[in-house]
Order: sequence, then C-alpha cells, then structure tokens
Amino acid sequence: MMKKIFYNSPLGKMTILADDKVLYGLWFNDQKHFGGRYDLNKIAYGPSKMADKTINWLDHYFNGQKPSLTDIVLAPQVTEFQKRVYQNLQNVPYGQTITYKELSDAIQNEQSKKNLSRAVGNAVGRNQIFILIPRHRVMGSNGALTGYAGGLDRKEALLNLERALTHE
Repeated sequence: MMKKIFYNSPLGKMTILADDKVLYGLWFNDQKHFGGRYDLNKIAYGPSKMADKTINWLDHYFNGQKPSLTDIVLAPQVTEFQKRVYQNLQNVPYGQTITYKELSDAIQNEQSKKNLSRAVGNAVGRNQIFILIPRHRVMGSNGALTGYAGGLDRKEALLNLERALTHE
C-alpha cells in the first residue's frame, strides 16, 4: 500500500511517496506541483521499505556522497515520453548539467525529427521524483539557472553540492 513519509533535508521538508517495492514521488513540501497527480491528503502517513531506502539515499546524498540508485525502483506515474526524458536526465553525471535544448536533441534523435523542445520542458517541469531524477541539472540555453519548481535557490544548492563532490 502506498504511504507518505516526511524527510527533513538541509534544503527543506520533503514528502516521500512509496510502498514497499517502489518510489512514486519525492517533493519539497513548498514547491510548485507538490504531489503531482496524487492527492497526498488522502494517502496515509507511515513507513515503507522503499521510503527507508530513499531516506538512506538522501542522507548519503546530502552528506556529500554519491549514492547508487540500484536499490531504488522509481515508478513515477507518467507517460512513455516523460519516462524517456527522465531516463535521459538520469544519464547526466553528478556535478554536470545539460541544457533544455541538448536534452530535447537527445530525445528527438530517439523519436523523430519533430521539434520536441516544448514537450521536453514540460516533462522536466512535471518530474515527480526530485533529486533522484535530477531535473536540477537542466539549465537554460545560455547556461542560466531556470525552471525549477523547488526554487532556483535549491537548484543552485544541489548543483553546488554535486560540483563539490566531483572536485574532491
């Protein structure tokens, strides 16, 4: 059964939505699109095995380590197109960034020659699993910090944390 649990990150309180087998969502509690497609008010509070694994991952991440996602099964309730976008996002290494255009070009090469920039931007903006699906690594075409529902201050903090890890 799907349950929610709270996590106090250095960047603010977060909500984890999971059951014993998969992670459905991870949000900052004060962000845009909080809860995504889920009505979190109707979901019971309580622990789950996957939430415990997610908390462990987040603890390591915020302590400047580079945790592996091998034990965490991500299951955002999204379209096949959004899954492709998120898979490409997960290929962006720690401490590095990609522009919306570069991400769009990667998806276009997989799908068609059709311009998918707007659809890619929308998919990135609707990501339901913050940090683990690293939307904070997506930058504007000119390298500027843009478009982070958790707030640009958090985006910058996450990037700085990862860059410090890669420069050690």
